[in-house]
Amino acid sequence: MRAMNRTDLLRAGALALALTIPVARASAQDKPAKAAAKGDQYAVFETSRGKIGVKLLPQKAPNAVANFVGLATGKKEWTDPATAKKSKAPLYDGTLFHRVIPNFMIQGGDPLSRGAAVGQMATAQGGRPFGTGDPGYRFADELEAAGATPFATPCQLAMANSGPDTNGSQFFITEVATPHLDPRACQQSKTGVCGYVHFGEGVCGCELVKEIAHAGNGQTKLVKVTITGTPPTCK
Repeated sequence: MRAMNRTDLLRAGALALALTIPVARASAQDKPAKAAAKGDQYAVFETSRGKIGVKLLPQKAPNAVANFVGLATGKKEWTDPATAKKSKAPLYDGTLFHRVIPNFMIQGGDPLSRGAAVGQMATAQGGRPFGTGDPGYRFADELEAAGATPFATPCQLAMANSGPDTNGSQFFITEVATPHLDPRACQQSKTGVCGYVHFGEGVCGCELVKEIAHAGNGQTKLVKVTITGTPPTCK
């Protein structure tokens, strides 16, 4: 068997990303904060290692942004996969970045990991591994045309999935440019395009993505997600 080169590894990582959910770049220099345009929305990921600020992109993916904001603020109801009970608690607060790949991305947003200890990788109740949880529903893709390049630069926010139209609550933030994740023509999708719903881009704190990725699976807690109309500085 031949040794895997960097391209092989990245492609393997992308395939693994697609298989982690049953349903349902950073270290580029941070962009300077700009005055917010009317209606702009930002998400601040307060982690146990610091803050990452992302500008949300409702003009590209309105449903994905609305879903993320609703789950982050507690305005959208979801079903706890550990208890099967309905909840309106902010889903992302207290979860883990359960799956990370250095020089690729960090993945979080599994409600199974809410309240888990750093380093924990499965639920205490039934032993379900983190990465297999969802909010009790799926929603459709919102993809650009094949050939678009949303992942040409680091620190991009997108929905993780297990195939076309299987978005839920899990997301990832890229550490480096990941053009192999860009929309591509396929036969599996009703629209003829497959890929990952890109719904945000980093504006500050992007150097933390590398730190989180290199720390290992489950070693960083997402303490809180705050939605704001003010461009964050991550201080």
